[in-house]
Amino acid sequence: MFWKVAAPYWWSEDKTQARLRLAAVFALTLGTTGISVGFNFLGRDFYNALADKDQEKFTQQLLYYLGAFAGGIPFFVLRDYAKETLSLRWRSWMTSYYMKRYFKNRTFYKIQSQSIIDNPDQRINDDLSAFTGTALAFSLTFFNAAVDLVSFSNILYGIYPPLFIVLVVYSLGGTAISVFLGKNLVSLNFMQEKKEADFRYGLVRVRENAESIAFYGGEENELQLLLDRFRRAFDNLSELLIASRNLEFFTSGYRYLIQILPAAVVAPMYFSGKIEFGVINQSVSAFNHILSDFSLIVFQFQSISAFSAVIDRLGEFDDLLDGNESSLSPQNDNNGINIIFKSSSSVVSSNGSLAYSDPCMVLEIRNLTLITPRSGNVLITDLTLELKDKDHLLVMGPSGSGKTSLLRALAGLWTSGTGDIIYHVRGSVQLEKTNVSSDELPNMKLEGEKVLRSSKQRRDNGIFFVPQRPYMVLGTLRQQLLYPTWSEDVHYSPNNDAESTDPLPFLSEVSRSEGVGAKPEMPSTAELVRVLEVVKLGYILPRFNGLDTMHDWASVLSLGEQQRLAFARLLLAKPTLVLLDESTSALDEPNEAHLYSQIEAAGITYISIGHRKTLQKFHNKALYISKSESTDSNLSNWELKPTSQISAEESSPFSS
Repeated sequence: MFWKVAAPYWWSEDKTQARLRLAAVFALTLGTTGISVGFNFLGRDFYNALADKDQEKFTQQLLYYLGAFAGGIPFFVLRDYAKETLSLRWRSWMTSYYMKRYFKNRTFYKIQSQSIIDNPDQRINDDLSAFTGTALAFSLTFFNAAVDLVSFSNILYGIYPPLFIVLVVYSLGGTAISVFLGKNLVSLNFMQEKKEADFRYGLVRVRENAESIAFYGGEENELQLLLDRFRRAFDNLSELLIASRNLEFFTSGYRYLIQILPAAVVAPMYFSGKIEFGVINQSVSAFNHILSDFSLIVFQFQSISAFSAVIDRLGEFDDLLDGNESSLSPQNDNNGINIIFKSSSSVVSSNGSLAYSDPCMVLEIRNLTLITPRSGNVLITDLTLELKDKDHLLVMGPSGSGKTSLLRALAGLWTSGTGDIIYHVRGSVQLEKTNVSSDELPNMKLEGEKVLRSSKQRRDNGIFFVPQRPYMVLGTLRQQLLYPTWSEDVHYSPNNDAESTDPLPFLSEVSRSEGVGAKPEMPSTAELVRVLEVVKLGYILPRFNGLDTMHDWASVLSLGEQQRLAFARLLLAKPTLVLLDESTSALDEPNEAHLYSQIEAAGITYISIGHRKTLQKFHNKALYISKSESTDSNLSNWELKPTSQISAEESSPFSS
């Protein structure tokens, strides 16, 4: 598992820099080991001079010592600096590597919606930082131990061979006892990471939902929930501390005993006159060096346990990002929902054939059966409909009937079920840039998720989505308006020079999907101001000092203002089709009517989900979905009719 997580960087596009820096760190480590050996011999001569009361030799050795300190210390400092900078570069690459896979194919959405693993944010931020720093530190520690072992074993064995045998027996016995006493530390460290992250996530939720909690008066409930989460972290940490204490009882005694053990073994030789006093100091120094090398597990057991927990968490995350079928694939996928894009001239379909599209057609749904990913409940059965230019569809039904799930299927977020969703695109079909050639393109299978590779591909083909609570990005008001159509054109870049001058190019390698999708030209400042006036938000410009100030927009704008801002994004993007999920629920009826008139005037076809009867006048078709608890996919639970046939007096829009 360690190698699977660690290896990709050393064979990445940054491998040359990585390997050169690692070689430099190892070279400096060899240098520091050589300096330590030199200090060992200097210490022997220094204490011999002191024991012999030879002032001249003592002064000479003291000067040698000071000179060695002055020359050797920079090697230790540079080694640590080189190690830390390599660790930071490794972490930067791994952060980019994991985040790109986290966002690819909407994996982040699947993880959240299916609750596959806990706290992916902590794994990217905390665990990657801990992994790179600790992995490099342990690698150098083991390398240094191996070099030390060779260097000092000769010294110690030359002084007194039995002392070397005592050292081996002592270290092996200590390692076995440490492993036995600390066997529970790995699992306890793993759980502590999870429980701390759960507590932190609870605090973040309070911050993000402060107003709702305040309206409900839910402070005491939130306090109790957070204290319960903290108590779980506290209880686990208490067990971890007890296990660490038990291990520390042994390791402390083990560590302090070695201060007298080598001197006690070689003292008889000194008393008999076989060795000088300085040799005792040399043997103690060599013994401590070698014992530290042999006893890495004893001295580092707690750190190794914590590191093992980090490896387990990252390994689990890495397996998931690699496309673990048992985690990411829907359990009741059947044949999958096919999403096909047709152009006015041709279509690329799942069997690789080409066909021509009706220029007035916008959307076709053929025999769509929608199933919940986990439970397998049938939400919609055998739905078939067509939308042409100037057709506007209102989707209605009781809560839980599958209205929003239908939009998820249209957006490519849900593929559980069967049937075809066909978008008719103005111009040529825009596909994600891949490694296949243009000759191979007609033969590509575009089934299920393989068709809709990203939400960006959907936008590039003129399909836009507006949720009930719009997403407010971290940025300026200008960035709010340009999101998501022109986000990549205004992203922050710390270096405007050529890409080759960027010391960390992999942090700016976000794909621009060149040649994918012809989007409108980015609006000017005047156009941004104008669209704010159109959606009746012009008053926020002086309130926030223009378009280029940073605020927490989800907090400073009301939900109604956020919904109007989402319509401003829509009008700027000018899509062919927009999916509206109760997107005017926080607006009064005049504002709702105004916004619908604006998107209709812009020539945009729209599908709305809503409960208000006032929405019927903005649509010419209505789809009513009844709630179904059945797993039988043969029972139809929907009805489609013109809104003109719906009586205002009917309690249900489709009562018979």
